[in-house]
Parts: sequence; structure tokens; C-alpha cells
Amino acid sequence: MNNNAYLKCIDPDCGLEYPIKSRNIECERGHLLDVKYKKTPSPDLKELFYNRRNPQGNIFNESGVWRFRELLNFCEIDTDNKDECSKYLVSLDGAEGRQSKPYHMSKVADFLGMNQNCLWLQPEGYNPSGSFKDNGMSTAVTHAKLIGAKRIICASTGNTSAAAAMFAANENMDCDVYIPAGQIAPGKLSQAYQFGAQIVQVKGNFDDALAKSLDDAKNQDGYTVNSVNPFRIEGQKTIPYRAIEYLNWNSPDWIVYPGGAMGNISSCGKALMELYEWGWIKKIPRIAVIVSEGASTLYDLYNGKFEGKKLRWNKGKPDTELIENYYTYLDRNGIRPQTKATAIQIGRPANILKGLRSLEFTNGVVAKVSDAEMLDAMSIVGLNGFDCEMASGASPAGIRKLIGEEIIKKDDVVVGILTGRQKDSSLAVDYHNDPANLFAIPPRG
Repeated sequence: MNNNAYLKCIDPDCGLEYPIKSRNIECERGHLLDVKYKKTPSPDLKELFYNRRNPQGNIFNESGVWRFRELLNFCEIDTDNKDECSKYLVSLDGAEGRQSKPYHMSKVADFLGMNQNCLWLQPEGYNPSGSFKDNGMSTAVTHAKLIGAKRIICASTGNTSAAAAMFAANENMDCDVYIPAGQIAPGKLSQAYQFGAQIVQVKGNFDDALAKSLDDAKNQDGYTVNSVNPFRIEGQKTIPYRAIEYLNWNSPDWIVYPGGAMGNISSCGKALMELYEWGWIKKIPRIAVIVSEGASTLYDLYNGKFEGKKLRWNKGKPDTELIENYYTYLDRNGIRPQTKATAIQIGRPANILKGLRSLEFTNGVVAKVSDAEMLDAMSIVGLNGFDCEMASGASPAGIRKLIGEEIIKKDDVVVGILTGRQKDSSLAVDYHNDPANLFAIPPRG
């Protein structure tokens, strides 16, 4: 180890640091951690990354995550040494992120009212487990392997459990999946079973399952792989890497994500901060976070819909009391997150503070959309020949809303992230069986 990589608390007034082999997900004062690197990567690496698109039999060049391994080298290995890569880096035969890149979708652009050449949508559903989670899970499980962990733990409404169980099975690790009883799509849950995970049902919602999983990980020697794990964030940074690389390292005007636990927002913001600091990009894209109306925590707090105060990162001094007051309000009134888009049915985003940091750095916005709007957007994506789950529909639905509000301009260059593939078949079937739906193609008798 050459001590280039380390962990650091995200609170500027705290700044506690830990060695890279620490399994802490937060500092001793309760703040989340970042993976940090002391050396600035050379922009000459851009050409190396491009050349690796011809993998020449190397699965780590094939991988959409490990193709960028010099930017994620927390294992501090010789990245040109295939044997060292094989020893340390966790990969599903190079499949994670391999097919991920932005595409033009003309029907979606027309529906959104955008210039077709300005809209890019990046499907992450072609990952082996069917969602973006494989990007971050490959790096989280790599760190688990580095420190000798034998059992990984996660809470999930579906996608996380599939990715965690898949990589655990591939690395011969145990995997415990905490789920909110009765609130997970069967198609997603079946993957976790198939990969040999131990399912732990928790009474309540995702937030309750996450709290229970974190407590058990701490007390039962488990390794947490939810997005509060800073190494998950490292792998998910490659989503914007691939998008910006595809645009020849020219930043788009906007990058748009669905918002759940805010891990994607955190990772995108961290990627953009680093790329800008290194001089790899000259312009900072704005981030738009799109949440469900039924799980609108970030929207309400960010836009001043609760107590009339707008929650901000505030240079590392966010009003955490406002967050706690909001959660108390939810509990007192029995308000639980409720949306058919179960992937973003989260009332207490675990990465809300990192998400706020990303929004501040990028001058970002937060919008909310209805279930009906997400289903319409999911369906028009399908009419372009791409499969995405309902939560992914939040991205195009949110772009449409922000265009209507003239926040996004019709000729802005926009990259929308489609986070996962459809695994709950009943949603699409029910949608098309109802002739009242905008893009329904009901069956004929």
C-alpha cells in the first residue's frame, strides 16, 4: 500500500481520517465518509480509457467500472498487472457497466418537447442484475474482500438485494438481505433468493429495514453494502464517467437522476467535483433529482415546503435539525412513503447530506413527479425499444416537467439516467390494459 487512498469525514469542521482498510461507514462523531485520493490523475488517462474499449481479452478493460480503475484505485494495486487486478478487483466477468452508454431516443425527445440531438438517456438496466447497483456493488464487495469480510449485509426494495447477492455468490460470501415485508417486487426478490441470499423480513418500510440492517451489521460482524458505504459511491461514479466520456469529455448542461436514498446523486456529485478539480472538465453540469410525489422528502426540504426553510448543504453546515423535525412530523402524522416505484419509495434518504453537497456544487434542482407521469415516461422509453423500470421513468418525466417550468431549456444538452430494467411485469401489463393511459396498447379480443 502506498497510502494514496484514505477515508475522510465529509463534515469540514470534523475532517477525521481513517485508513483505507477501515470498515467504518461513518466517523466516530456520526458523519458519513468519503474515499479520498492524494494524487491528481493525469488527463492522459482519457486516451488509455478509450483504448480499453478494445479489451484485448482483459475482463477489467471490458468492465464499465474497472475500465476506469486508475480513478478508483483504493486497493492501491498495479492497474496494468492483470494478475493483481484478478486478485483484488471483484467483477462479474467484466459485465458491470459494460453496455452502459447514452443513447438518443427520438420518441422520448418528442414527448418531452426537446431537440432530439440534445437528449441522451443512459440505460443502466443492461447490468447483469438489471440495475445501476452493479456499478457500486462491484467496488463495495471489492473493499469487503480487501478487508477479509465473509458476510455482506444490505437493506433493499429489490435492486440492491439482487446486486449484493449476485456478487456475494460469485465471491463465495454470505449475504443477508433485509426487506420491508410485503413491499418488494417479487421479480426483484426472486433474484436474491436465486443467488442464495438469506432474506430477513422487517416489519415496516425500507427505512426500518435499513436501520435494522445497519444495527445488525455493527453488532454481528457484517459488512454493509448499502450506499452509505463510501466504496459503493466509488463504483457509481463511473455512471457519469461513461456519459461524459461518450460526449468526448464535454460536460452536458444537465444530468438527471431518479432520487431514492440519494446514493446516485452523491456519487455523481463526487465524480463531478473530482473531474473539475483535476481539470478534466471545464464546465460543471447541473444535477436534477426527480423524486416521487409519494416519497418527497428531498423535494419538500430542498424547496422550502416544510417550515418555510430551504435545506442546503451550506458549505458543510446543513440544518440537520430541520431534517429531524421533518422526520418527526412524518412519524407523528403516520406518513409513510407510498409509490408503485418501489425503488425510490424511501422517506429517509440515507445519503441526504452527500446529496445536498452535490446539489450545492452543481447548482442543482429537485422536482417531483406522480406515479402516472413515471408510468407514461416508462412506456414511451419502451416504444423506443429500451426497457426501464417505473422508477427510471422519473428521469424523463422530470425532464418534461422541468422543461414545462422553463428550468431546462429545449436546446440544453441533457443526460437522463435510466437506473434499472423492469422486473415487476404487472406494472406494464396493468398500464397497457387500461385504454385511458396515454401510451396504452390494450389487447384486442
